[in-house]
Amino acid sequence: MAHTDHSNRTTEAMRRRLRREVPSTVGLLADQQDFTAMRKYRTFTFDDHESYLRQLEEILKSLATEAAHTGVVLFDPAEFAEFCADTGLDPDSPASRGLFTATIAAGGAVVAYTGQPIETLLPLVIDTTVRRATWEYATSLLADFGECADCGQDIGRAAFERASLILLRLLEAAGPGTHHVVCSVPAAHEHLLAALHTECPEGAPAWPDSSEGAEFVTVLAVGIALESAGGVVLRTTAPDTPDRLHGWRLDHGRLIPLTGGVFSAYCTDADTGEPLAPESGVDYSAGFDLGLDDTGPHH
Repeated sequence: MAHTDHSNRTTEAMRRRLRREVPSTVGLLADQQDFTAMRKYRTFTFDDHESYLRQLEEILKSLATEAAHTGVVLFDPAEFAEFCADTGLDPDSPASRGLFTATIAAGGAVVAYTGQPIETLLPLVIDTTVRRATWEYATSLLADFGECADCGQDIGRAAFERASLILLRLLEAAGPGTHHVVCSVPAAHEHLLAALHTECPEGAPAWPDSSEGAEFVTVLAVGIALESAGGVVLRTTAPDTPDRLHGWRLDHGRLIPLTGGVFSAYCTDADTGEPLAPESGVDYSAGFDLGLDDTGPHH
């Protein structure tokens, strides 16, 4: 009997150690509309979104105490219904919901849970999902451009290389500090927006986080390949100096420094077009020269 008890304890200890190496993924219903859509399923037993969020938060805390890696993804009821229709799964099943959640995580739009309150976690998950969808759409656009009729180059690849060079030159020229860069590009079916945040210490290479950098470059590359309108805004924060804002407009695949009307470009509400009061302690400046030639990306 003693040998059996020792064997059971050893087995349980091994399972606990192994559990620390097994990741978990939790699907999150972001808002009341999505929550209501899931209530039509008999096996989805929650009846209040706020209570659901609190219970979900307790589950996340419990998983964290097991030292297991836990990821959180946005659960979209409409996409879930399509997933079940395509795969022949029963949507009114916890197993189907679990498989769909795992499939989302495999696509990369997942946020690591590190103990954040649900109020902090929720917008982070939404932002990650939106960014991933933007990147996937922009990537598909680049893949569809094909070859340039004049020079035979792959337009999407050339535009991506050009956008990568632009970002590198922009961060190098901006110098040390904390940089927040936003790129806005109109595309066929939606307006693409990408942002990155990066620290550039004195004497260190200027290059952002790999995922944010790839997203930014891909969106900028779409604007370059389309030769569409668009723009880039850079905000730099450094110790003991006012924040600096610089801007460029995208014109036929080139970034042109904003010179005239800089104030109005920065101090206009993007949704309403109404003027906004300038921020105090911020230096609104024209864009600086990036030192690139004026030729397009594939000519």
